[in-house]
Order: sequence, then structure tokens, then C-alpha cells
Amino acid sequence: MDALLLSRIQFAANISFHILFPTITIALGWFLLWFRMRFNRTGDQAWMDAYFFWVKVFALSFAMGVVSGITMSFQFGTNWPGFMETVGNIAGPLLAYEVLTAFFLEAVFLGIMLFGYRRVSARVHTLATFLVAFGTTMSAFWILVLNSWMHTPQGFEMRDGVAYATDWFAIVFNPSLPYRLVHVLLASGLTAAFLIAGLSALRYLFGDRSRPMWLALKTGITVAAVLIPLQILAGDLHGLNTLEHQPQKIAAMEGNWETRANVPLLLFAWPDQEARKNRFEIAIPNGASLILKHHSEGVIPGLNDFVAEDGTPLHPPVAPVFFAFRIMVGMGLAMLVMSWAGAWYLHRRDRLPRPLACMLVPMALSGWVATLAGWYTTEIGRQPWLVSGVLNTADAVADLPPVSVGITLFAYLAVYAALIVAYISVVVALTLKAARTDHETPPSVKDPGMDPDPVLSLTPRGGEPRHA
Repeated sequence: MDALLLSRIQFAANISFHILFPTITIALGWFLLWFRMRFNRTGDQAWMDAYFFWVKVFALSFAMGVVSGITMSFQFGTNWPGFMETVGNIAGPLLAYEVLTAFFLEAVFLGIMLFGYRRVSARVHTLATFLVAFGTTMSAFWILVLNSWMHTPQGFEMRDGVAYATDWFAIVFNPSLPYRLVHVLLASGLTAAFLIAGLSALRYLFGDRSRPMWLALKTGITVAAVLIPLQILAGDLHGLNTLEHQPQKIAAMEGNWETRANVPLLLFAWPDQEARKNRFEIAIPNGASLILKHHSEGVIPGLNDFVAEDGTPLHPPVAPVFFAFRIMVGMGLAMLVMSWAGAWYLHRRDRLPRPLACMLVPMALSGWVATLAGWYTTEIGRQPWLVSGVLNTADAVADLPPVSVGITLFAYLAVYAALIVAYISVVVALTLKAARTDHETPPSVKDPGMDPDPVLSLTPRGGEPRHA
């Protein structure tokens, strides 16, 4: 493999690892604020106990995100100097705004949020929690401004091969920012909601019957059930925006080779880029046209429209985009089914069947899977451009020996594999420790994780159903 491909894989590995943690903390900060405000209003210590548990997960995730973000930023200089040389006048200030307006805010008030509960007033502690949550959201805003601008650049001019800003308002509020920002914030909300629901279900299966666990479980399931239909709507609108500004990406997502009407929705296929066709298609007639144009005779662009005269593809590699998109959609549908089933049982019957509780545990990581699949769809779908229509990916890479890039890539992968195992292990250990120390086991239940009934009831011992 050449240095270009290795550098792309290395940056993909870095950002894939890094994005796992902001996608938790962006929304988890708001969950913590909700727990804190419910305690302020009701005085119910269970809300504060839920806060204390989840603030540990937040702190661990925040630390992992900071460390991985620093190593990722170094690659702009080591592997991709052409990026900053060409668009640094725009990318540099946007990254600086993220540090000045968001990261500093998070870092300063995180200490108060973690260690100030008994040292500052309730009002100050609540304010610190709010500012940390707000800071994580602002951090996402500035990063997505830059990323969206790379997809739909405007508000600049080129002079001697270098981009100079002419309209910062147009740069910040570029055409794809509103859709991408909403899509990512909702994705973070779903990631945190399913993490909370999944780990709370794990606590229950290990004998925890405490009220803080029930409150967290019900909160996670309820938020997920509300957000997933909004995410489906936001995804549809984002797709229409992408069709307008990056039609070749949509063509790759749909596996559509020829511009035509009545395009089917491919549930499965094997895109053959060499033969310029799909194999083993399973399709819904007119489905893609209905989704993208809202009528069956809508014309969808084809990949064959994006080929240079010499045969060089001017569209992204089809198979990765095609399959990543379907993984994202499939995970979204699984989230819809699980969250609505869980919400129905929790809110209508005040109980949770054991099979559903067991299925919620692996769904704790469903947000990670969906986020990575969506990110790959977006970023691979921009190829062969690093900045659409401005900077080709191949023109930005450093002239490095492939062996050197391969060695650093292997080192990154080894460290990240160890860190992700350590992170998951610590989170699971925290969860099981909470299950052992906080549980209220009914007298008839002797073995943690073994319920005498096939249904896990939300009704406490000898009392009425508890309501969050």
C-alpha cells in the first residue's frame, strides 16, 4: 500500500476512535443536568445517586476524548500538510474557536462538576453542570462547522492556490451545517440514551433493584423513544440536502449507476465497481425515487455521470459507502423497535420482560455502531475530495515513506485496541459495582441476575409501581 492509502487508514482509525467519546459526552452532559435539576426540584436522593454514577462515566469518556483528539490533530501536520497549506486560513480559526469557546469552558467547570458537590452551593453546582453540557455542544458546533464547510464550501476565494475567507457568516452557516449539526446532536442523544438504558439493564440483571437504576433506565428508554423518530426525519432532510450538493454521494449510497427515474430501493446488493453494476440485488420498486424525490418517477443521478474522460472515477468508492449507509439505517431501525418496545412496557405496564432486558445490554453500544457507520458514509462519500471541489485528497498528503506510515499506523491501532478494551472494562466494572452496592434484592431472589418471574417488574417490594 502507498503512503496515501496508509495515511487515510491512519486518520480514519484516529477519528473512529476519537468520535466514540464525544458522541457520548455531548449528550450525557445534558442527561446529568436533568438528573441534577430533578434532584433540585424533588429532593429525591435517587436522582443524585444516578448523577453520581453517570458523572463517572462522563469523566472517563471526556478524558478519552481529549487524549485521542490531541493525537488526531497532530496528523494535520505529520500526514496532511497540504490541508492546512491550502485551507488553513479557514480551518485554523474554526479550530481555535472550538478551543476558546468550548473546550476551555468544559475544562474549567468540569472540576466543579466532579469535585464541587459539597464545596459549592447547589445553584453553582447546577450551573457548572449546565456549562459543561453547553461547552460540549459548542465544541460539536465548531467541529461540525469545519466539517460541513469541507463538504459544502462557500464564503472564500482562491489566491495562488490558497483559500482566503471573504464571508465568515457564509463559512460558518454553510448549506449543509444545519442538517449535519442536528443529525449529529440527535445521534449523540441516542448514543447516550442507549448507553444509559443498556448499562441500567445490566445492573438489573445482576440483581440491582434500586430506585436510581430505575430512574436512569426509564430516562434512557424514554429519551431514545422520543429521539429516534426525530432522527429518521432529520436523516431524510439531510439526505435531500446531500442530493442537492453532493449527488455522487447519494448515487453511491443508493448503488445507482445510471441517471434514471423509478429507481428501486436496494435492501441488499453487491456493488461491482469494475463492471459498473450491482450483483445479487434485493430491491423495493421505486423506493429510492419515493424517498429522495417523494414521487415514484423522480430522477436520481447515477454514478456513471461522475467519470472523467480518461475513465477515472470522480465519485467515492461505492461498496464502503453503500454498506455503511445500510448498517446505519439498520441500526436506526433496531433502535426504533427496542426503544418503543421498552417505553411501552415501562410506561404502560411498569415492567420489563427479561428477553427485552437482555437485548438492551448489547444495545448499549448501538450508538457507537450507528455513529461510525454514518461517519464513514459521510466522509468516504466525499472522496476523492478532501474539500469538495477545492482540494483533492491525494494533493494534501505528505510525501512520507510507506514503511514509516505503516509503523505509526500499527502503533496507533495497538494502543487504541488496548484503550477501548480498558474503557469498556472499566465502565462494565463500575456498572457491576453499582449493582452490588446499590441493589435492593427481594427476599425471594437469592441469585443475582435470576428473577423468580419471567418479567422484571418495576414494582418495589410490597408497594405500588414506582414512577419516575
